[in-house]
Amino acid sequence: MKKAKRLLALGILFTLVFVSVLTGCTSQNTSENNKNEGSKDSAQIKNEPVEVDIFQFKVEIAKELEEAARAYEKTHPNVKIDIQTVGGGDDYGAALRAKFQSGSEPDIFNVGGPQDVKDWMDKLEDLSDQPWIKLALDGILSGVTVDGKVYGLPFNIEGYGFVYNKAIFKDAGIDPNKIVDFASLEEAVKTLDAKIKSGELKEKYPLLEAVFEYPAKETWVTGLHTSNAVLSQEFNSSIDAFKAKQVEFKYKDALKALIDLQANYSSSSKSKGKLNAVDYATQVDEGIAIERVAIIQQGNWIYGGVKNIDKEVAENLDILPMPVKGVKEDSIPVGVPMHWVVNKNSSEAEKKAAKDFLNWLYTSDTGKDFIVNKFYFIPPLNGYEGLEPKDPLGKAVQRYAQEGKTMPWVFMGYPTGWGMEVLGTEIQKYLAGDITWEDVIANSKAKWEELRKN
Repeated sequence: MKKAKRLLALGILFTLVFVSVLTGCTSQNTSENNKNEGSKDSAQIKNEPVEVDIFQFKVEIAKELEEAARAYEKTHPNVKIDIQTVGGGDDYGAALRAKFQSGSEPDIFNVGGPQDVKDWMDKLEDLSDQPWIKLALDGILSGVTVDGKVYGLPFNIEGYGFVYNKAIFKDAGIDPNKIVDFASLEEAVKTLDAKIKSGELKEKYPLLEAVFEYPAKETWVTGLHTSNAVLSQEFNSSIDAFKAKQVEFKYKDALKALIDLQANYSSSSKSKGKLNAVDYATQVDEGIAIERVAIIQQGNWIYGGVKNIDKEVAENLDILPMPVKGVKEDSIPVGVPMHWVVNKNSSEAEKKAAKDFLNWLYTSDTGKDFIVNKFYFIPPLNGYEGLEPKDPLGKAVQRYAQEGKTMPWVFMGYPTGWGMEVLGTEIQKYLAGDITWEDVIANSKAKWEELRKN
């Protein structure tokens, strides 16, 4: 029975997860250690000077994570936490491999799901005895559980789709509530495009030049996130994807439709190859945050960055469905972006401090305040009653989950490097006009099969 529970698809469980945690259902009480801002291990490490090196991927919380580390150090003066953040436009996986190859192994780092766990197993500390385990939302640890042992702490729960500016839609006379499938989304996009080109919105939105911005340079956006919406209709979970020897691309036309819609109504619509130079900053910071575009494919994690640029714009954001044409059209992908793991080859003192910091961050009152109110995370654990998302994008993810309109994240089960280095690169070639869509599919299918044989 326990094994069956571990294998339950996150996509099926998240609806139940959100309903339970976000409607304030009673859960196991967090440890009394929360009141003391630490766990039982805290006292054991206070008298031993120790340095913990963290190598993490989430650029959106880099500053806030540093602040959390300093707060922890105040109550744990013998612990020094050093944080290095690599993400955004950089390949975290490649950077992590280089970090280990250099001989400078971090004490805490990040892995995705089943494929990463397999790749890094000889470096992963068993975390099954950690206090936060008993607080984990049902099913959320399945991607990092092997033979009954848990190897990672989920960062958070995230959702993504088409983030849009509600004010622009209102002024364009578009009702977002009527966008429930691909056809209605396409109709709204065409209406908005016409109004932008006619200059009708120019006075109020002088920088608005296109409906979309699609960052094809960021192959995690294209090869992981865009593809996930479609492949989540082929695989029920990341575990299913991990076990698959082949990918069929049953809904390849729906994937093409999602990509073409964003490309054809982007600022580079007349020369789509230029999208291959568009990065995250151009899409978010220099795109939707300054109202240069009205819609982007992103998730609730962008809120903090947009808020730092323009708070009014940030408060006007919401999420439209990411419709898989002809299959599932009213939902958004919801899942766990990454997991915190501890290097089992670190010293005992380093491992003890690393585990204590993670437990403090997710279960102490101070840590939980960082998680919800500074990181803008949707918590992966119980014990956060009264700390529901306050930002509009977090609320949007909550809304979809409560309505049962979610798709699982299966890209964590793709073969190592396939999503970004294979499919993402093939999509770039397609946008540049170098290959056909059929070539994208054929080449990507062949590479999946090849990688699964290794």
